[in-house]
Amino acid sequence: MATISSLGIGSGLDLNGLLDQLRDAERSKLAPLKQQQASHQAKLSAYGKLSSALSSFQSAAAKLNDAQLYQSVSSNVTGSSVEAAAGSEAVPGCYDVNVTQLARAQSIATAGFAEGATFDAGTMTITPASGEALSIEVAQDDTLEAIRDKLNAANDGITASLVNDGAADTPYRLVLSSSETGTDAAIQSILFDGGDSRLTFNDGAVDGFSETVTAQDASLTVNGIGITSQANQVEGAIQGVTLDIAEAGESTVTVELNNRGVREAVTGFVKAYNGLKGTMGTLTRFDAESGSAGELLGDGTLRSVESRLRGVLTGGESGGEFRLLSDIGISLQRDGTLKLDEARLDEVIVNDRQALTDFFAGQDEAGGLAGRLDESLGLMLDDRGLLDNAKRGLESRLDSLGTRYERMELSIERTIDRYRTQFGQLDAMISSMNQTSDYLTQQFDMMNAQLGRKD
Repeated sequence: MATISSLGIGSGLDLNGLLDQLRDAERSKLAPLKQQQASHQAKLSAYGKLSSALSSFQSAAAKLNDAQLYQSVSSNVTGSSVEAAAGSEAVPGCYDVNVTQLARAQSIATAGFAEGATFDAGTMTITPASGEALSIEVAQDDTLEAIRDKLNAANDGITASLVNDGAADTPYRLVLSSSETGTDAAIQSILFDGGDSRLTFNDGAVDGFSETVTAQDASLTVNGIGITSQANQVEGAIQGVTLDIAEAGESTVTVELNNRGVREAVTGFVKAYNGLKGTMGTLTRFDAESGSAGELLGDGTLRSVESRLRGVLTGGESGGEFRLLSDIGISLQRDGTLKLDEARLDEVIVNDRQALTDFFAGQDEAGGLAGRLDESLGLMLDDRGLLDNAKRGLESRLDSLGTRYERMELSIERTIDRYRTQFGQLDAMISSMNQTSDYLTQQFDMMNAQLGRKD
């Protein structure tokens, strides 16, 4: 059978061109399916954008649904001697902090040793001011490096290192430092029964370890009350507040209700909702001049989302001092967005904090406005929720369209194969007829020549 590339050779007809035109005509039947697929894909993407905006709004509403937000405190420090972090148990108040001494870790060092110095076998026992003693075994001919490594491997609150002090014959010194600050972590004594008094401390040996840095506790006063701490991080000096000592000096720590945190949460709520409205506006836009429309223009799912949210936001709360968003300074605009009166909100936060808590977070587990919003948004965003069901429906239709597309493509290819076969047969038939015509013409020409006839 002739191939496409040879079609028309026998007949002289442009059968390849005709076959291409027929293929284009057949494949045009796929265009409506492609358009439907593109439309469904665009709608699926639009649902993703809507879902993202709804999730952001849900997160903002969830913050307002937490009663702890309204009871949280923050700390401010005037001065540079301390930093402060207030926890949930902190009590509002003003505290004068005067740091006179920082906590410090002890450090002791041996006298100098020559390079490669070794020791006899024995036990090195290190006793701290508090806690259990540490013992390491020094093997015969162990070096300073070996002793250092054994002390560090014990990982028992002591850090060992070697220092070269530059002395001509005995430059190497073993230095032990407490891992923690304060007098409780200091080394009280070191005994070595291997016969070398240079590895002892505070046992009467004048050539043993010497103290190079003395351990000390932090010392400070809070509102005139003296406080001692083993560490430079002090807890309990101010209820619910952790102080980090930075330097000696005076500071004032102010603990107050976290008005800023509440204000930022309410502002974030308004911003997230307006962002959601902007997303919905983009997805439902219509340009009369160009005729272009948003992917979800007229979409029933989006209309349901808007209706449910509007119902919660305008429905108000009952039983509390505040009933509507407008009571706390949030008003609904004509375009559907929210507008915040910051001055009114600040007044409410300072003077009506409990009423604000009741409005958003509720007086019981049922929750307030933010709780009802979170519940409504969950019904939209959760598995088998409003948006999930809408997306599943689209995905099902896309699968169906994909199957139809594949079947139609197969049908078109079969049709084109049939046309190709028929064209090949036509080409062969015309070629045969042309050959017959040429033969007959030759025969007639020969007969005319024999009979002496002329054209």
